[in-house]
Amino acid sequence: MAGSGQYRHLINDYGPPSLGYTQGGQITGSNQVPQSKYAELLTIIEELGKEIRPTYAGSKSAMERLKRGIIHARGLVRECLAETERNARS
Repeated sequence: MAGSGQYRHLINDYGPPSLGYTQGGQITGSNQVPQSKYAELLTIIEELGKEIRPTYAGSKSAMERLKRGIIHARGLVRECLAETERNARS
């Protein structure tokens, strides 16, 4: 895991995106796919749901991932709202 503190997703060919970190906001792997903020937010929300049960079971690492995910999702919500407002004005 990178020390950048940014919560990003890794895409693999074998299933849905999983929790992971990348540097500079780039998606790692051989295929670098640009992703809209809204699509990224939806993916994060889906992944956060997977951390809830382990958190209730007492997993400290799941709790930390959940916290980081929530913080990142809040930032993306702000960015999505700003983008929506910009699009509404034009």
